[in-house]
Amino acid sequence: MRREYSGALTEDDVTVGWPELFSAWLAAAVAADLPEPNAMVLATADGQGRPSARTVLLKGYDERGFVFYTNYNSRKGVELAANPHASLVFLWLPVSRQVRVEGTCSPVSRAETEAYFALRPRGSQLGAWASPQSAVVGSRAELDEAARAVEERFAETPDVPPPPHWGGYRVRPDTVEFWQGRQDRMHDRIRYSRAADEWKVERLAP
Repeated sequence: MRREYSGALTEDDVTVGWPELFSAWLAAAVAADLPEPNAMVLATADGQGRPSARTVLLKGYDERGFVFYTNYNSRKGVELAANPHASLVFLWLPVSRQVRVEGTCSPVSRAETEAYFALRPRGSQLGAWASPQSAVVGSRAELDEAARAVEERFAETPDVPPPPHWGGYRVRPDTVEFWQGRQDRMHDRIRYSRAADEWKVERLAP
């Protein structure tokens, strides 16, 4: 089960800000033809601090943070309403890289949600209306019937709007850590940390 890693992340590589370094690493993951390179594990916690985690897809990022979309009534949405702190993990094992993000999460503007929703395939748009995400359902047949009902409802609607309970979140990072695997488990760990509106860069021991 053990494997050796290869690669390096030097101080010369981190003269740019975290968005530029993240962009370069994501582009490398795409170029390596990795499956779902924009997949990320999102960890949240409820009001009592009990954690949960799941994989979601990154749909945008810039210096303000990382954006994903979901049902606001889902478990993650309910937990984020009670506790806005969240973390993300991008894992690209074939290239021996990982990025960890910690920060606070807040909804994006409705205009951003509408713009993104318009780009989704129609089937995905209808699914956002049909699925009561994270709720208990009686059977697959119940879900299929809900999907049929939604399809009929919007049959004459060329542009399906996003449901009011569906939209985007942006994780505003306080820390972004880049991990590069190296031989003998002497990995490189470089952490960007926010201090007020400035960022400091530190190397962490593996």
